[in-house]
Amino acid sequence: MNTDPSTATLRLGTRGSALAMAQAGTIAAALRARGHEVELVEITTKGDVSRAPLDRIGGTGVFVTALRDALLDGRVDLAVHSLKDLPTAPADGLVVAAVPAREDPRDALCARDGLKLSDLPSGAQVGTGSPRREAQLRALGLGLDVVGLRGNVDTRLGKVADGSLDAVVLARAGLARLGRLDSVTEVLDPMQMLPAPGQGALAVECRTDRDELVDALAVLDDPASRAAVTAERSLLAVLEAGCTAPVGAYAEAAEGEDGLELYIRAVVASRDGAMSIRKSATGTVEGAERLGRELARELLDDGAGAVIDAGDPAS
Repeated sequence: MNTDPSTATLRLGTRGSALAMAQAGTIAAALRARGHEVELVEITTKGDVSRAPLDRIGGTGVFVTALRDALLDGRVDLAVHSLKDLPTAPADGLVVAAVPAREDPRDALCARDGLKLSDLPSGAQVGTGSPRREAQLRALGLGLDVVGLRGNVDTRLGKVADGSLDAVVLARAGLARLGRLDSVTEVLDPMQMLPAPGQGALAVECRTDRDELVDALAVLDDPASRAAVTAERSLLAVLEAGCTAPVGAYAEAAEGEDGLELYIRAVVASRDGAMSIRKSATGTVEGAERLGRELARELLDDGAGAVIDAGDPAS
């Protein structure tokens, strides 16, 4: 099927949350600026209807499967995902045609009374639905009471506003896209809290047999952002095969002595924060996938596979 995207209205599939709609809206606006007609199509995913912890209902894929089904059966022409929600394994018949310029991928603290992380007293309740954030918060040794949390951004911020929690940790990128940066009391340094692989980036996906559409979407791609998330996700793919512990990773492209270089940092940590392994590496942008894989193997060689749920405070 090779419908000309320049003459047909493009049906853009998205989850219905405020954040997902805002993310899809930025892609729709970029396509409209290039002369395309775009219609947003809301798709409900398993992750939208269940309030159970993500690691109990299928992990990252719970936000993706329904959108991919809609692509494959022709209900939508393209879909926008938070890249960190995409499983690392490729999907048959689909391609990530664009990774637009990435938002700031760091995590952000939203605390009562304008407090920073170091200001929170021992025993302060900090909400997060992410094992990765939980592990790194506990590893800081601040005596925080990390509380499991699901729900949209407004729901989570509301827990701080009504006094149920002292703070929550959210992705800065999501808050920026929703115009809620005024809620941030501290943007967390990656030295304290490495983000999730792919955090802050979007993936624009379509069917591989839509050649003209693939070409039309390619103009939205940002090569530096794609290289960074490729390194992070290739690292995650290797670790998923040999390690069930929370993983953080952050890659940046920057000018080096021999041109553009890619620098990546990664952490594997136990849920209780008692064990963690951190490593970093530098390579070429062109070798992003290999760089991520090699760093993952170094982490496994250093014992990352042993940093497992034995340190889960809920077990």
